[in-house]
Formats: sequence, structure tokens, C-alpha cells
Amino acid sequence: MKLSKMYMPTLREVSSDAEVASHKLLLRGAFIRKSASGIYTYLPLGYRVVKKVEKIVREEMDRAGSQEILMSAIQPKEIWEASGRWDRFGPEMFKLKDRNDREFCLGPTAEEYFTTLIKDEVRSYKQLPLNLYQIQTKYRDEKRPRFGINRAREFSMKDAYSFDTSPSTLEESYMEMYRAYEKIFDRLNLDYKIVEGDNGAMGGSKSHEFIALSETGEGEIAYSPSGKYAATSEKAKVVYEIPESESPRELEEVSTPNLKTIEEVAEFLGVEKNRCLKAIDLMVREEPVVVFIPGDRELNMSKLESYLQTPDHEIELMTDEEINSINSAVGFTGPIGLDKNVKLIFDESVTKIDNMSIGANREGYHIKNGNYGRDFSGEVCEDLLEVKQGDIIEETGEEYMFARGIEVGNIFQLGTKYSEALDATYLDENGKEKLIWMGSYGVGVTRSVSAIVEQNYDEDGIIWPMSVAPYQVIITVINSKDEEQMDLGEKIYSEFLDSGVEVLLDDRNERAGVKFKDRDLIGIPLRITVGKRAVEEVIEYSNRRDKEKEEITVKEAFERVYREIGK
Repeated sequence: MKLSKMYMPTLREVSSDAEVASHKLLLRGAFIRKSASGIYTYLPLGYRVVKKVEKIVREEMDRAGSQEILMSAIQPKEIWEASGRWDRFGPEMFKLKDRNDREFCLGPTAEEYFTTLIKDEVRSYKQLPLNLYQIQTKYRDEKRPRFGINRAREFSMKDAYSFDTSPSTLEESYMEMYRAYEKIFDRLNLDYKIVEGDNGAMGGSKSHEFIALSETGEGEIAYSPSGKYAATSEKAKVVYEIPESESPRELEEVSTPNLKTIEEVAEFLGVEKNRCLKAIDLMVREEPVVVFIPGDRELNMSKLESYLQTPDHEIELMTDEEINSINSAVGFTGPIGLDKNVKLIFDESVTKIDNMSIGANREGYHIKNGNYGRDFSGEVCEDLLEVKQGDIIEETGEEYMFARGIEVGNIFQLGTKYSEALDATYLDENGKEKLIWMGSYGVGVTRSVSAIVEQNYDEDGIIWPMSVAPYQVIITVINSKDEEQMDLGEKIYSEFLDSGVEVLLDDRNERAGVKFKDRDLIGIPLRITVGKRAVEEVIEYSNRRDKEKEEITVKEAFERVYREIGK
């Protein structure tokens, strides 16, 4: 492609709402343009990168035995009602009606759609296992779209679903996808970690996330220095250090006027924060729930959502009025004397701590020496705590290390959650009807583009890995009015085109400085500069990553390029 003909409106500056490097550089380099909040148009360069990512994803999915289909982005309300997710999915779902007042959604995901397809077609165990995938635009009305195409309201995603006869064959399908994902992200040249994920409201028994490491990532991972353990911070297990055992003492109500924080109460009572009971007053699906954890820790909402099998939009903090209505007082909630309709949930650590200071459920008072079992009880969850610096990994005995990253892929063992809800069954060898076991596997295609840029840029622009670069080579003619320079540039360009090399020719009538800035900005891996030594057929050769320049002959340049791109 010749740049004189190409639509490539590069920018020197971008608006202040572009916060991270990938967003700024993709805008400046004419890869994307913002249409509305969280909605983007992909310009020629950007769309070529997306297609490169899709190609890698397709090749590895096909190699793993998955088959590509394409489903409608518009999904009927009925299948989402059958799974119970039409209302529970929350405000992120775009909903619409047709002229006949029938309701649909713009698909945010496709578990229901794939399950419905399979249940009408698969009858026998002989048709299983089966793995289908699609690469399609998804829609989610994100509350806070940010970071450009990293968290958008419209995005390209590869979603795949496996269908099996048993947990053991599901595990085989799951590991096949695990290995395929490793190959995909290796070929995308991403620096990533595979971590244990949180199934949350998705259900199922097992999941992993593929996290591209980046300081601008919205997600945090916790991992061991040895590399033997890694999980999202939402999933990372906390082994809480129980304070030294004490003999249970008698309950004692104490006046604590104007003391509402754990720090204030602990100091006033002369106890450590880990012997204070922290209460989190919640409304879950409009029902009152109070969660109790040690006073020196924070509640991990993702763990709670998973325990309750409830999405985050159905969990809210109580208002002051709601706290008063459960026979408590704001800042003084405790487990003794609450309204009987309140569900009490305790982190398991609380059941092992002696003589805790707890809220007395009335303004200005706490109770000392509360003990689980003797004085109060409720549901117990093994781990509801947020992991923090200094926590020990149970499996390895090491301290957790932390890093931020971008989730570019995830895999889930869904089990029979959706097949049961949508009646997806098969007949086994004995003619007995059984539920299909399912897995779900997603790759964020456009999000991967953002992650690649976050890991590959410098002060001058993007540095595309060869595997996803929009073009492999760029030829820059310093003086387009110089006949000898243009003739040599055209000659090299034609040779590359004939050889199947993806090449750009900058033949624009622009200053050399403008051409060089654009060349750095758009990040094409291999660069050939045609200048004053064109008559000798000598060019300047450089690589975008290290920028080291070398004068070589045109013949040598061809050999270098073919070697670099594997021709």
C-alpha cells in the first residue's frame, strides 16, 4: 500500500480522556476513532491488526478441533429467561423491542444461545464431545467505559463452548482449550500469567484467566515467587493468622460514644483490631444480609458473590434507614439481637477467634468478649477475605507477590448449569437421558490489541510484534521529488509485493521529519529508508524495536527481510 493513497490521519495530540498509552497511541496512530463513549471505529491500520489477531485465534482453535460458526448478535428474551439471567445479568445488558413488541438483547455473551442450538440438534452420545466457536461483536453497557478499546461497550470476542458426556471428558476438553490459549497468547507475543479465576455468577467448578501483565490493568493477580501458584486477587485464598487463644470471658457491654471505626474502637477498648468484629450491612436481592469478618481485614466482594451465587448489581450497602430497620444502629452492627429475618454470614476465621469486641446494635455501645458458638452463630464461609501484602500461600508457604494486568482470556468449566436450565440432554449408551456437561472459553480480540500495545511502545510510538503488525515492512523515500529515490523505492516495493510481503511505501510529498515521526508512531517492525545513496542501490535498514541503523545494499535488504519474516 502506498501512503499517498492510504487513509491514515495521524494525530500529534489527543483529548484528555485518553488516559493510558494504548488508547493515546491507537488514536494518534490512526488505528481507531471514538464514535461515542466506549464505541470505536477501526481505521485501515487498526482493522488489519484486529484481523491478524483473529487469524491467530482461528488457527489455534481449528487446530484444537473446534469448529467455527456465526450466531446472531441479537438474542431472544426467552432463552435468557429460561436460564434466569434476563433480569439478573443487570444493567450491562442492552435490551430492545421489535415492531411487534417482542423483546431481545444485544448479546453480551452466548451461553444460552449455544446451549439452545445444541439441545435442538444433539441427541446421542455419539455426537459428543463437540466444540464450537465464533468470533463476533459483543455488547455490554459498561457503567464506566475506559482505557479505549480495553473496556468498551462494543467489542470483538471469540467465544467457544464445549459439550461433553461427563466431568472427565469435560476436563479433557478444558485442558485442550487451556493449551490452545497458551499457543494463542504466545503467538501474540504477550507477557502473561495463567491464574486461577473466580467462577462467580457464571457457576461451575473450575476456571482460569489469562492475564497480560500491565501496570494500567484493572485486574490484580496474586502469585508465588516460585511460579507454582497464581490467582486473581478475587480468587486468591487467604490463610488468616488466628490470634493467640484465650479463655472465654463473660460478655460486657461498654459505652463507646462517637466511636464508629474499627481503629477508634480497638484503641478505646485496648484490644488489637483482629479481636474486633467488622460488620458489613448489605441488601442482597432486597433481603438483609450482614457479613462479619475480622476487624483488620477487608471483605472480598467477588468471594461473597461467588458464595451467594449472586451478581454484584444485586448486592448493595444498606441505607441508614435499612440498618435501623433490622434493629441495629449505623456503625454499631453486631451479631447479637438483630432482627430474626437478617441472614448472618461469618468468615470462618471469626469462628476461631476468642473474646471479640462486637457492635451492640445500639448507638454508642459495643460488647466485649463475644465468642462464636456461645453467643452468636450463622452461616460460615471458608474465605471471604481480601488478600493483602504479607499473606502466606497455603500451597507453597511463600508470601504473595502482586501484579496488575489485563484479562485477555478466560476458560470455565460450567458443568450442567446451563444444560439443566435449558434442558440440553443426550441419550447415553443405554438409552438413558443425561445432561450435557459444558465448558466456556473466551478471548477478548480487541482487548488483546490494547494489551499488546500496553506491552510494546516507547516515547515515539507503538512497537508491533511481527505476528500482529498491520504491515511487515515500511519503505520511506526521503525525497519523493527525487526521481532516483522514487524509482528505487518503487522497485523495492514491487519486489516485496510480488513476494507476498506486507509492505507500505511512504511516497508522500512530505518533509522527511514528518515521515519519520509517522513511521515511529505506527510501529511497523522493519524499516527501509531510501535516500541520497539510491543511485548506488544502498539503503538504510533498521528495526523499529532497537532503531539501530545500518547502510546495506538492496540485495542484502531483501535477504534480511525474508529472513526476519520467515520467507
